[in-house]
Amino acid sequence: MRDVNRKEIYRYLGYRGADPDAMVKEAVESCLEELERAVTPRYIFRRYEIEWIEDFAFEKESCPGESPPEAPLLQIAGMEIRSRSLSRNLRGCRGAYLMAATLGIGPDRLIARASVSQMSRAVIFQAAAAAMIENWCDEVNKKIIQEAAEQGLYCRPRFSPGYGDFSLDFQTGFARILRIQKEIGVSLTESRLMMPSKSVTAVIGLSDENRQCVLHGCEDCSKSGECAFSRLNQ
Repeated sequence: MRDVNRKEIYRYLGYRGADPDAMVKEAVESCLEELERAVTPRYIFRRYEIEWIEDFAFEKESCPGESPPEAPLLQIAGMEIRSRSLSRNLRGCRGAYLMAATLGIGPDRLIARASVSQMSRAVIFQAAAAAMIENWCDEVNKKIIQEAAEQGLYCRPRFSPGYGDFSLDFQTGFARILRIQKEIGVSLTESRLMMPSKSVTAVIGLSDENRQCVLHGCEDCSKSGECAFSRLNQ
């Protein structure tokens, strides 16, 4: 995964709109080399049908002074989800992929060791690993897009628990449905965070309509401000 976006790493480090100096860049490359040796990337994804159980929130607009309509209720692989954010993203979809991806325990160990001896390096490990898991998710996403294309379908932007009102509580559903502990070695803490920490779950909607969503997410898309499916408009 040597094609990890360096600008993303610099952004995570706080360099917004400016390049770090040569010393920081050298440290980033050194940390990336260590991470490359430490990661054990794994993934799983499966396709499921979406059942729209209560879709009324899209049909009714609230009047001034009224409470907004309750979020739609949908079901994926037996997991009932009431989320206005996710429902907007999946509007018009009848199927979706559930995916999970991880870099393994290696990055967590590097971060923990560096936190004891060299905190500045721990910060770089953290930023580089965050960019690396996004890069790995993009690679998995490409496989899903290819599989969908073979069926004449198009993918929506991936949407993870924690975006908008799509609660982290739904991580338990992902864990059960995809059997992520057995399949890719990822478990959940009591607060629904994943261990190893550089792990991601997401829903990717399947549509007959080509929205030409960019692979790298809504943050990089020039049309995200006007797109009803964007993560940024939830």
